[in-house]
Amino acid sequence: MPSFDSRVPAVLVRLDPNPFHHGTLGAARSLGRAGITVHAVVESLSSPVVRSRHLHRAHPRPAEPSPAELTRLLLRIADELPDPSSHPAVLVPLDDITALSVAECRPELAGVFALPDQSPEQLARVADKAQLAETCRALSLPHPRTELPTSADEAAAMAWSLGLPVVAKWSRPWLLPAGGGLRSTTVVGSLAEIRELYGRVPQAGSRLLLQELLPAGRDLDWFFHGYVDSAGGCATGATGRKERSWPDGAGLTAVGRWTANPDVDALSRELLSALGYRGVCDLDFRLDRATGAYHLLDFNPRPGAQFRLFADRDGLDVVRAMHLDLTGRPVPAHSPAYGRRFVVENYTALSLLTSPRRRYAPEPGAARRPGERLELAWFAADDLAPALVMLRAWLSHAVRKGLVTVRRLLRAGRPRRATAVVAPRSPRTPSDRMTRR
Repeated sequence: MPSFDSRVPAVLVRLDPNPFHHGTLGAARSLGRAGITVHAVVESLSSPVVRSRHLHRAHPRPAEPSPAELTRLLLRIADELPDPSSHPAVLVPLDDITALSVAECRPELAGVFALPDQSPEQLARVADKAQLAETCRALSLPHPRTELPTSADEAAAMAWSLGLPVVAKWSRPWLLPAGGGLRSTTVVGSLAEIRELYGRVPQAGSRLLLQELLPAGRDLDWFFHGYVDSAGGCATGATGRKERSWPDGAGLTAVGRWTANPDVDALSRELLSALGYRGVCDLDFRLDRATGAYHLLDFNPRPGAQFRLFADRDGLDVVRAMHLDLTGRPVPAHSPAYGRRFVVENYTALSLLTSPRRRYAPEPGAARRPGERLELAWFAADDLAPALVMLRAWLSHAVRKGLVTVRRLLRAGRPRRATAVVAPRSPRTPSDRMTRR
């Protein structure tokens, strides 16, 4: 294992209110096992990661997660840490909104925290889905055909031109309102759905993109995780294959395998060099069998949730590489551990229940080989409590969702009570009254 400066603490920050974000737990375990004191800003003190023995202290995120509020919170945390003038703490953003907010507040934070050299404009160029499409076009990098409609009618026409079904994405998914029922990415199969989705643009607070849907299938989805150091080197970088995802074909990695892919590796490194990028990155690709080209689907300027897949034989991963670099220590080259697998237990269970079996049929010779390493996202023999808390919360969440679905089905199937229609009486005139008498 590389030699870390254990005097320098790390502060993990995640503004996304997702208690099932296993990447936060992975970062806490990775740094904590290296002897580094770890603080974390999370959605609440009931989050599973708070129970990790590798986490020194948790801090609830601001109620209003604006850059200004985040800065105030981080400066308060810094007051509790050792003298930052000699050893500034390493700040690790774990979602896109945090990465962008930290870059925006860099002038206020740079003297207190160690940060990669990033600007909001640089990060928005890749994190914003609309800007990413323009970036790929400018660099002649394969990217799915993308349209940006300005009305519901135009959205329907563009979807028809792309060919249904299409992929609908919000350009800045971190702006989506919590509990609004909007997903960052959705596969849409009808023009009526396209029109309805476009009608929610004001609620989303973000632009709607329509993309050509590249066919999904086995061996088509790949990703690259890397860390670009202060000198522009990317000694820590590797490619992996997505074996299962949730939701199927357009979701996060449920099962991933460390697999060499020279084409994806070269594309990723060329892009990082062209952008002059610094810091941690997570890139998603899909192979178009018709053309043989790998299309860039997403560029996340922070650790991907499955970054622990790429922990090599010496324990080096992108988060540890970041700590080494920002504390002035050399970052050794990755020692490949091909075949290593990473499994996210809760999403794998959902994938097994819902995904087409034929798509994930095992390859010849794909059985686990002796000595092949497997890491679980939640369960760890030296840190059991987070998995137990997650399981309890996940089951509670599943029960609540199930009850809501049952109630909806019951209401939909309940026969309506027949009501008699009574004709309104016409007002009686004085002559009517005389006649009745």
